[in-house]
Amino acid sequence: MSTFGTLFRVTTYGESHCASVGAIIDGCPPGLKLSAQDVQTQLSRRRPGQSNLTTPRDEKDLVHLQSGIEHGVTLGTPIGLLVKNEDQRPHDYSETDLYPRPSHADYTYLQKYGIKASSGGGRSSARETIGRVAAGAIAEKYLKEAHGIEIVAFVSSVGKIRLPSSNVPPSAAANEDEDDDEIDDALSPEFRTLLATLTREEVDRFPTRCPHLETSERMTKRIIRAKEAKDSIGGTVTCVIRNVPAGLGEPVFDKFEAKLGHAMLSIPATKAFEIGSGFHGTEVPGSKHNDRFVRREDGNLGTTTNWSGGVQGGITNGEDIYFRIGFKSPATISQSQDTAQYDGTPGTLVARGRHDPCVVPRAVPIVEAMAALVVMDELLIQNARKSTASLLPPVTTLPPTMILPARE
Repeated sequence: MSTFGTLFRVTTYGESHCASVGAIIDGCPPGLKLSAQDVQTQLSRRRPGQSNLTTPRDEKDLVHLQSGIEHGVTLGTPIGLLVKNEDQRPHDYSETDLYPRPSHADYTYLQKYGIKASSGGGRSSARETIGRVAAGAIAEKYLKEAHGIEIVAFVSSVGKIRLPSSNVPPSAAANEDEDDDEIDDALSPEFRTLLATLTREEVDRFPTRCPHLETSERMTKRIIRAKEAKDSIGGTVTCVIRNVPAGLGEPVFDKFEAKLGHAMLSIPATKAFEIGSGFHGTEVPGSKHNDRFVRREDGNLGTTTNWSGGVQGGITNGEDIYFRIGFKSPATISQSQDTAQYDGTPGTLVARGRHDPCVVPRAVPIVEAMAALVVMDELLIQNARKSTASLLPPVTTLPPTMILPARE
C-alpha cells in the first residue's frame, strides 16, 4: 500500500514522470514550528544532479506546503505537500513498450495490476521517495525538539570497498578457527566513536557520503568506473539513531526492529537489512554476545556493549540504535542486454534515460527519513499508552518485582 504508519501516517503519491509527487502526513502534533525550508534541506540532499556520481536529471525538488500549517505552525490537521516534476523525458522509456527491463519492475507491475505506467519506473521509481523524505523531515524536527533524538546515516560500502568498522575483517572470516570463541566487539572503538559523534554536516563533506577520506576516494573511483562502463554498482548505508528512549516497540508482530526492517526494505533497490551485530552475531557465543547491564550516571540502566543494536525483545533499551541496509546495483544500465519482449520474443534492449550508477549516496536521506517515521510512530504509540495508564489509580497490589521501580 502507499500508506505507512499507525498514528503518524504518511501516504505518498505520484509516478516518476507525472506532474508532481508528494505526500499527505496525518498525525503530526499541533504547535510544531515548521517552514518549507525545514523540509527542503533534506529534499535537496536527496535530489538528483548533486555531483558526477549521480544521475544528471535536473530536478530542483522544491517543496510546496499545501495544508496543515498556518503562520509557520502545525495545526494538527493533515499536512499536504507536493514537488513538481520539471525535467521530464518520458520518450527515454519508449523501449519499455516492448521490453520489460531486466531486474526492473516493468514486468511485475504489469502482472500485479494488468496495466503499468507508460514511462520510467512508475511507483517503483526512486522519485516516489520524495514524499517519504519530506514527511521524514517533519518527523525529525519534532523528534529533535521534543526528545533530542538524532538520526545520521552514511555510506559504509560501495561494491567491495568497505568503511573500516569491525575488529574482524570480513575477508578473515574464512580463515578463522571454527572452534575459537575468542572474538572482539562487533564494532571497533573507532567505529563506535563514529556512531556516537558523527553529524550530517561531516557526512556531506564527501560526495560519496562516506565519512572516511581514503575510503571515500576509493568509492568515488569505483562509481566513476561503473559510470564510464555504462554499468552500475551497489553498496550499503549504515544509520544510527541516538537518544531514543527505552520502551518503544510493539511485540510481538510490530517489534521495533520489525517495523524498522519493514521501513527500510520498502525503499527502492534494497535487498538486505541487519540491526546491531546482524549476521556477525551468529558467529559469536552467547557468553560474548550478551550485553551486560550497568548503572549509568543518570540512574538508568545501560549496557557495556551494544551487540543488540539498541533493541532487545523488540523494544528499545535506551542505547544507540544502529543498522545497515544493502542496496543492489541499479537495474537500469546503458549497456545492450539480451532479454525478451513481453510476448517472449528474444531481442536486445538498449535502455536510455539518466540514471544513478550507484544509488547509495542519494539513499542516505531516504534512510534517515524512514528511520524518523518509525521512531515518530512508535513514540506516539508509547506516549498514548503511558498517557492513558497515568489516568488510573496507582498500582499497589503487585509485588515490587512487577512494577518499574521509582527512581531516587
